[in-house]
Amino acid sequence: MLINNAVSNVICCLVFGDRFEYSDDQFQTLLKTINETIYLEGGVWAGKYNMMPWVMRWVPGPHRRIFSGWEEVISFIKIRIQEHKKDNDTSSPRDFIDCFLNEIEKWEDDTRAGFNLENLCFCTLDLFVAGTETTSTTLYWGLLFMINYPEIQAKVQAEMDAVVGSSRQPSMEDSDSMPYTNAVIHETQRMGNIIPLNVFRMATKDTEVGGYTIPKNTIVLGTLQSVLFDESQWETPHTFNPAHFLDQEGKFRKRDAFLPFSLGKRVCPGEQLAKMELFLFFTSLLQRFTFSCPPGVEPSLDFKMGSTHSPKPYQLCATLR
Repeated sequence: MLINNAVSNVICCLVFGDRFEYSDDQFQTLLKTINETIYLEGGVWAGKYNMMPWVMRWVPGPHRRIFSGWEEVISFIKIRIQEHKKDNDTSSPRDFIDCFLNEIEKWEDDTRAGFNLENLCFCTLDLFVAGTETTSTTLYWGLLFMINYPEIQAKVQAEMDAVVGSSRQPSMEDSDSMPYTNAVIHETQRMGNIIPLNVFRMATKDTEVGGYTIPKNTIVLGTLQSVLFDESQWETPHTFNPAHFLDQEGKFRKRDAFLPFSLGKRVCPGEQLAKMELFLFFTSLLQRFTFSCPPGVEPSLDFKMGSTHSPKPYQLCATLR
């Protein structure tokens, strides 16, 4: 939960202009609501609703908690937007909400531009929710892989000691000098596979793809798992293997089949932010701590499925280096 708090506060600073204290009950309630709602969205009841919304909207069940959960989060966002409107200085925007409010004012005579309060609300929701859940879940996978593969953890720490040392925090400028660490982070994203079915899309018109016709209003799911574990693309697709992202000289190499953020027009807009967060959080944690299983506990890669593919709750020991 501490990782979830820390990642969330990065997004809060960008979107709302400030951070929350971890003791803030409102903040903790908000994070709990987001986590529960995201988990329910990947459940059977949500699937039934997506297939038969005209029926399921009248049927009681857990899927109704999804709607009430997002309503709670949106209500919180609306309050923050109203607070921003009261003291917004157009010449000195503080955060994403201020910038969007300025665009609303600039484009008030052109409704086609899409700058309105409703879109501001949902764009803020997307940034806050997606930027929190996906990054924190990837970090949970990263720590779980480190306790399962202590020899890999040791190699990351050795590279970090050589490049960064212990007297300062890692920075993005160190990234290019740490190919093995970068490979481990990328392999964590590949094996973690946190959004195996991407997100729901719908065809806005009859469309032909690869000789197949997709009728208008058809729900479309892109299976990222089929690419991330493609046996024709990866040497050992079902094994955690950082060498997938290293060439023969040990330099980092990009892979065309590495698509955890999807691709094309629907690629995740927060990709660059997520990459920076993952590198900085992961390296900062391994710089200060060595992670291991508690005595008598066998490491496990068991997972649970909600809207994201995430590890089941697990215990670890963090030993100061």
